[in-house]
Amino acid sequence: MTDSMNCKYCREDLSGKKYVKQEEKPVCVRCHDKFCANNCTECRRPIGIDSKELQHKGRYWHADCFRCYKCYKPLAKESFSAKDDRIMCGKCSSREDAPRCHACYKAILAGSENVEYKGNVWHEDCFTCYQCKKPIRSQSFLTKGTDIYCGPCHEKKFAKTCVSCKQTITSGGVNYQEQPWHSECFVCSSCRKPLSGTRFTSHEEKAFCVDCYKTTVAKKCNGCQNPITGFGKATNVVNYEGSSWHEHCFNCKKCSLSLANKRFVANGGNIFCSDCAKV
Repeated sequence: MTDSMNCKYCREDLSGKKYVKQEEKPVCVRCHDKFCANNCTECRRPIGIDSKELQHKGRYWHADCFRCYKCYKPLAKESFSAKDDRIMCGKCSSREDAPRCHACYKAILAGSENVEYKGNVWHEDCFTCYQCKKPIRSQSFLTKGTDIYCGPCHEKKFAKTCVSCKQTITSGGVNYQEQPWHSECFVCSSCRKPLSGTRFTSHEEKAFCVDCYKTTVAKKCNGCQNPITGFGKATNVVNYEGSSWHEHCFNCKKCSLSLANKRFVANGGNIFCSDCAKV
């Protein structure tokens, strides 16, 4: 027996036994696994002489260990890609690089329907109304803060409701006494004529057009017998013992001197200045 058939490491006689050569010298299977074999990147065990070995960029795997780190699909005979020292199949690599849905955080794969809005992206079915949870798809939508609403839900939740007909005000409208009205609903309490864009006044929380206020609500001036409306020249009013006058009508019965903010004397339903009352 010659030394040429002894294991390089343990010196075991390898005649008739399985061995491998290293630097033209025989090595037994046990010593090969211990001293010579590459360790599998996945399982960390030696890749024995009976195992198929795969290599990529200085790393080694058992053929059965060379799998996608995401889905564990065997890749020994498949195309693959590497990212951050991890091996992935083509499908998982596409998912890994794909943008994430702002709602479900899952990957949005190339070619799938999606919605982009203000720098974020959603699966089409994930882009839903905050209120009814239905997908927006091709509908118009509105936002409130970071929440997204379909048109009907936004209208129902945020649009003003007419204080008269209780229906939603979709556009325009009138705001009176801090309450919203449809323009066509804001009418005179007496004749029902629309008041939007016209002069009007109120009495006991009811709105009246100028004509109806004059005929049905306004007091009559004790001097000229015309309605005291508070409009125009007749803005200021003088009240005395249950009677009312336009300020410009509150004059001395005899000399017609204006008595607004002056001393006067009442006699027989008439008013007089101090001088005329002495005569």
